[in-house]
Amino acid sequence: MHIDSLLKFFVPQDNSFFPLFEGEAKCTLQAARLLNDYIYKTNEAERDQLFILIKELEIESDSYTHKVYDRLNQSFLTPFDREDIHALASKIDDVLDLIYAVSQRLQWYKFPAEKISEEFKNFVKVINKMAEEIKVAVSYLPDYLKNKEKIYQSCIVLNTLEEECDRIFYAYMSQLFNLEDTKEIVKKKDIFQTIEKVADAAEDVSDILKTILIKNV
Repeated sequence: MHIDSLLKFFVPQDNSFFPLFEGEAKCTLQAARLLNDYIYKTNEAERDQLFILIKELEIESDSYTHKVYDRLNQSFLTPFDREDIHALASKIDDVLDLIYAVSQRLQWYKFPAEKISEEFKNFVKVINKMAEEIKVAVSYLPDYLKNKEKIYQSCIVLNTLEEECDRIFYAYMSQLFNLEDTKEIVKKKDIFQTIEKVADAAEDVSDILKTILIKNV
């Protein structure tokens, strides 16, 4: 019998990581939904409050991430490779950090709702779909050997949505430099490049999940 199999037989596996992943994913989805609410708000005070709520979710997600790292230091037998646990926790947290970074830039530049483009609104909608799919995929992890196909399907969805984000991004950037106001170009470019990083980080979550599935065939 392989030593890992022998250890799994005698030593209880630490499954405390799964609720922490789910906590991160839940915070990420809530933040994405708040960002969607933010871009349609016309009242500055309401926007300020939504920004504060996104920041609070970012802090909450950080606490889940740190707990994952602490558990890695304490656990003898983990449900899958330690480096993949670390990578998954870090990347889900990155998605939320970048959502917060988008909201931060919207706050800095004070873009009114009527100046937010349809392309950006569509991008935020896709980011919401990606956050929803991450939450779905993570919910299957506690029994990932049984749910491999479901997790893989979520990965496909995330990859497809990232491609949609790429199309929106490049189409918008090709039009952006037709504007005459240089300051507007710089601001909008910064915001769009930041939200593009959200999509890239969400796709990275998909790549990590696929790595976990491949290693545990």
